[in-house]
Amino acid sequence: MGVIVVGIDGSEGSAHALRFALEEARARAATVRAVSAWHLPVGFLEGGWATDPVSLGDFEKLARSTLERVLEEAGTADSGVEVVPVVREGQPADVLLDEARQADLLVIGSRGLGGFRGMLLGSVSQQCAQHAPCPVVIVPHET
Repeated sequence: MGVIVVGIDGSEGSAHALRFALEEARARAATVRAVSAWHLPVGFLEGGWATDPVSLGDFEKLARSTLERVLEEAGTADSGVEVVPVVREGQPADVLLDEARQADLLVIGSRGLGGFRGMLLGSVSQQCAQHAPCPVVIVPHET
């Protein structure tokens, strides 16, 4: 049985990527590894951004709850596909590339939650397309 890795960040693009990954997994009789990465922004604690005490666990909990919400909204429980949720600390592209080392396919949305909305590809999808150890599908944003 094969493995398809899909990146989930809570964006509309990642929801489209998950639906594509589920369809592909059904066709291939593959497992889907739904991956959500979290990290502290550079300078978060030193820069005075946090007005209240923040624990690293808060970031992980947010990533986990976002992943669970997206999986539920996509109906993965009733999809007939084995879906393994993965939440890891690290830069999203690094985490996805690491997870893809033992995958048959990496699926990502063309745009995530980054700030440069006019770009055709986000930084994560571009890095994954350039460095992935397996085939990559970049699911375009639906208009």
